[in-house]
Amino acid sequence: MKKVKEISLILGVTWIGDLLNQLLPLPIPAGVYGLFLMLALLCTGMVKLADVEGTGNFLLDNMSPMFIPAGAGLIRYLDEIKAVGGIYLLINVISTVIVFLVTGRVAQFVMGQTEKRSKVSQCK
Repeated sequence: MKKVKEISLILGVTWIGDLLNQLLPLPIPAGVYGLFLMLALLCTGMVKLADVEGTGNFLLDNMSPMFIPAGAGLIRYLDEIKAVGGIYLLINVISTVIVFLVTGRVAQFVMGQTEKRSKVSQCK
């Protein structure tokens, strides 16, 4: 009975996210509404983690088969994908390198600021 309660709660939040997607004129996917709604419920304590943890872990553990239909659907467009695949690969590599560099610089900056603050607080 606990599993039925957990899946009902998760599906209910997902359904409300879908309703919000239909009602609000924003370009936000229904799943994102559902995720933010679940986050809000968990953060406010209206839903306890134990109320959804078992089913949530089961869904996460078995997520891979959910991508099989989408992957099989890509086969239909294989010629189009081959035509632009090199460009997409190049774009992915360049953007990944840029993200690595920016993330590294931001991390260095934050760590430097933290060290400065700790040195200032030690001097006082």
